[in-house]
Amino acid sequence: MEKSVEAEALDMLTAGNMSEHEVSSRYSALSLAFIGDSIYDLKVKTFFVKRSNAKVESYHKKVSSVVSADSQSRFIESILDELREDELAVYKRARNSSPHTKAKNATLGDYLKATGFEALLGYLYLSGQSERLDELVVRSLQFHEVI
Repeated sequence: MEKSVEAEALDMLTAGNMSEHEVSSRYSALSLAFIGDSIYDLKVKTFFVKRSNAKVESYHKKVSSVVSADSQSRFIESILDELREDELAVYKRARNSSPHTKAKNATLGDYLKATGFEALLGYLYLSGQSERLDELVVRSLQFHEVI
């Protein structure tokens, strides 16, 4: 029996319904970074909004200090030796990619490291490793002395 268009769309909206191997082999490093960037941004924004009711400008400044390419680069460098083999492979694949853009306020090296970090988050998200994803986000917040 064929799935309805709605069922297929719902399946596509559901994270975590793929194996780690399927995620790694099916998606490019930059696709993983694309989704990982959004997930990281959403999780960090959620943290600040739930923490206090503030003005949007205040949120923006705090969130930007955590999600910038420079900040992501410094954080991932601090935990590289703690990554599992599969996580390190995803990170390196994205870090060694050839993106067609670069961050406005970061060096190419920092941008590529941040791309690797975002790809790692995208990989964890799509493969349903939500506990590990949240662990890394919390550690990032701690690293940036937000909590």
